[in-house]
Amino acid sequence: MAGTDAADTARAPLLEARGITKQFGTVVANDTVDLVVQEGEIHALLGENGAGKSTLVKMLYGILEPNAGEVLWRGQPVTLRAPADAQALGIGMVFQHFSLFEALTVAENITLALPKGTSTREVAKQVRSISEDYGLPLDPNRHVYSLSVGERQRIEIVRCLMQNPRLIIMDEPTAVLTPQEADKLFETLMRLAGEGCSILYISHRLEEVKRICSTATVLRRGKVVASCDPREETAATLASMMVGADVEDVKAPGVHDFGAVRLKVDALSSVPEDPLGTSLRDITFQVRGGEILGIAGVAGNGQEELFQALSGIVSAPRAETVTIDGNPVGRSDVNARRRLGAAFAPEERIGEAAVARFKLSENVLLSGHATESLVNGGIINAKTARDYTAQVIERFDVRVGSPDPEAGSLSGGNLQKFVVGREMRRSPGVFILSQPTWGVDAGAAAVIRQALIDLAAQGSAVVVISQDLDEIFQIADSIAAISHGRLSPVYPAAEMNMEKIGMLMGGVHASESKEAVDAA
Repeated sequence: MAGTDAADTARAPLLEARGITKQFGTVVANDTVDLVVQEGEIHALLGENGAGKSTLVKMLYGILEPNAGEVLWRGQPVTLRAPADAQALGIGMVFQHFSLFEALTVAENITLALPKGTSTREVAKQVRSISEDYGLPLDPNRHVYSLSVGERQRIEIVRCLMQNPRLIIMDEPTAVLTPQEADKLFETLMRLAGEGCSILYISHRLEEVKRICSTATVLRRGKVVASCDPREETAATLASMMVGADVEDVKAPGVHDFGAVRLKVDALSSVPEDPLGTSLRDITFQVRGGEILGIAGVAGNGQEELFQALSGIVSAPRAETVTIDGNPVGRSDVNARRRLGAAFAPEERIGEAAVARFKLSENVLLSGHATESLVNGGIINAKTARDYTAQVIERFDVRVGSPDPEAGSLSGGNLQKFVVGREMRRSPGVFILSQPTWGVDAGAAAVIRQALIDLAAQGSAVVVISQDLDEIFQIADSIAAISHGRLSPVYPAAEMNMEKIGMLMGGVHASESKEAVDAA
């Protein structure tokens, strides 16, 4: 009998989740979810924002406990009440958001996650050995504040590998990497899988899922709706599984003429108030009517500071540093820039673009009060605001439960469509957006991207600051990259490829290195 049990265990999947259910109040985040991960496979967990992916993996790592269902490890039921329970089995997790202390060294950060009394000197030796062995170079004595975002992710991966995991859960691991860094990560993951380690891989980048994953489980609204081999699917069919409907194709801008310069930035430099922020250094570019400029970059390289300077949240040293349709606005605030025909959509939907407890008709006032007939003599024209809201909802297919709900009641994708639609309602001559489709479903992303292409076709100048390279290649006429607060030269999109843009994101764009980028 014991021999039979051993044989059954040998044949069992590495990890199996059966009927996992998790509720938060009346919200069912996971609804009887089944998941099977085999030994040595790279298994994708797909689903749009809010589909239940993060909740599920938090239960598999012991951060949350399910309300119903069970988890089996090599065929045996296990209880995961804390990450330590998961780690004891051999489950590791690399989170999307890093938990590192800036003022400590690499070795010191990793030591903090190990049992008390572990020697930092021994940890440093292990870090150097593992990082070299797996092609993830790290200096254990470097302080975290001096490292790039990609290097910080290596710390999380090496910290995980030091626990000799049999299953690694990775949440959006390439969101902070250049294409070259992503390629190196894929090599590491393929090697780990070849050594028998399983990877549960969460990503919204479907082409990379097709490239490295042999199995995919698709979640929608907390339920498993499909399982497939992603290598046999297209990105479009995977997206349609995630959304539950066909996703409209975005019609690329194609070759077309540009008009006069509508946005000009001349030697923009700034020092942020936040000591951990990124200084902008001599940024110069211009955008013409009909043109979409895509600005790529790894997170934390000055994107937020650039958006604040372009939108007027932070003033430039000189008025002439930023001009809109020939008007110097470097010292002007955001409302003055709006009155000149500019519009802005920040990365943070709740808090910066919208107030969660305000109705949508109240949220249109946040930007519309400066340019629309929504306020007269200090009195709000509520009917005009409601009409304005209804037009945005209809034009951008914003899914709402009532004609004028609170912003916080909308899904992330629908709120983003509302925010972008609110700004586009008045056909701005200059439109600047930061991460316009981050965390939204594929259908909403297609609507927003097509709207930006259509706006540019009407003669507007559009700037899209984005970490999503697929998005940039899909909609941009011109492409640049920001790295350490510096902007690369602007290239026609037709001249760019993943290798070139990766070099730019990595900082290879000084004048003496331009030839290297051009040759890539």
